[in-house]
Formats: sequence, C-alpha cells, structure tokens
Amino acid sequence: MSGHSKWATTKRHKAAIDAKRGKIFSVISKELIMAARSGGGDAEMNPRLRTILQKAKAANMPNDNVQRAIKKGTGELPGVTIEEVLYEGYAPCGVALMIEVATDNTNRSVSEVRSTLTKNGGNLGGPGAVAYNFSRMGQFIIAGDKTDEETLMDKALEGGAEDILSHGDHFEVRCPVTEYEKVSRALEEAGLEPDSSELAYIPENLVPVSEVDDAKRVLRVIDILEGLEDVQNVYANFDMDDSILEAAVDE
Repeated sequence: MSGHSKWATTKRHKAAIDAKRGKIFSVISKELIMAARSGGGDAEMNPRLRTILQKAKAANMPNDNVQRAIKKGTGELPGVTIEEVLYEGYAPCGVALMIEVATDNTNRSVSEVRSTLTKNGGNLGGPGAVAYNFSRMGQFIIAGDKTDEETLMDKALEGGAEDILSHGDHFEVRCPVTEYEKVSRALEEAGLEPDSSELAYIPENLVPVSEVDDAKRVLRVIDILEGLEDVQNVYANFDMDDSILEAAVDE
C-alpha cells in the first residue's frame, strides 16, 4: 500500500467498515432527515441538504429512500424524532475524539458510546473535555487530478475560503462555517465537484502515534464507534506517518 495518502487509506478503510456494517444508507437517511428538518426540503435553498444529496448519489442510495427521508424531515411523512448529540472522549494514547450522533434514544446512544470507549482503552469525557482541541469548519476534499492548486486557490478564496492545503493526491479547502454555502457555490460554479464536503471538526493539536500496535488500537476503537447504529461521524486528533497508518489498516 506504499504511495497511498492518509486520505485514500482512511477513506478505503471507512468505506469497508460502512459496507461491512451495512449502515451507510442508515447514516445518510438520518442526515437527510436532519438537514430537511433544519433547512427545508429544497436543495437549492439548503446547502446542507445539497451536500448530503451528493453523498447519497455517490453511495447509489435509491431515490425512493432519499425522498422518503427528506419528507420525514419536512414533516410530510411521519417519523421518529431524531436528535443530534455530540460526545467527547479519548481513544488509546490520549487521542481526543469528537463523536457526532443522531439518535431517537439518547440513553441508548450514550451507553453504547461509553461502553465502546471503556472496553477499548478509552473513556468518555464531559462537555468541553476535548472540544478546545478542535475547530468547527467547512471542509472540502478535492482529488488532485481535478484541478491545480492555483486555480483552486483563486476560486476558493474568492468564495470565502480561509485555507487551501495540498496533500499530494488531493487538496483540502477549509472555510469558516458562515462561509460554507458561499464556498460550496463557488466550487460548484467553477466545475470543481468535491469528493466530500461537510461541516467538520478540524483538530488543532495532533497527538503523534508512532507504533503500529498503538495505531491499531486507535483505529480499532474508531472503527467500532463508526459501526454503532447512531454514530454519524468520528473526528480524531491523531498524527500517523503513512507507513504506520497503512500497516495498521492492512494487518
């Protein structure tokens, strides 16, 4: 696996976990419901919904499922009440975690998250325990073969982006939450479709993980968390060399 970036490796790993757990449609359905509930069912007027629709298309989610979820969010169809909850905690090696959950039963969710962390060398923290290590920002990932850095920088900065990072085989565009819609529109108008886009928790301070066994422990708890029915996203502040990450994933 030499030559693969962290992004490519972790994307492959997460995709495998989602496929194995059979939860990808469930995750997207909840995201659609929450997006439609908060911003309406018109994707042109709701950037969050538009982003999730792109994810649904990439996952080959049936249109009937998509429309049903949107209608549940807007109240056109009955459905359970889903709450968004953010948990904070630690994986092994002191790696901080921000865990986004969408659930109809918060007691079940917190119990599952706490149990997973405890059984795998981590622990659940209270509100604010690790949030200071992360910034909430818009994040767009664009494959390197879609554009060049100068073109991307011109279009993204014009739209309100704060930073453009080059990671070899892909670019990462970051922006304030308030500029997310403008940057999304600017990229769309320039014909630069992101491979992923979201409001993410970006780590400020990274914890080095330099041993394969430690990397495996960290990735294991993240994998299990992501496999839980109610967990939507897990953000971590670990820093691993490509060789360590790939060895941990492949073993």
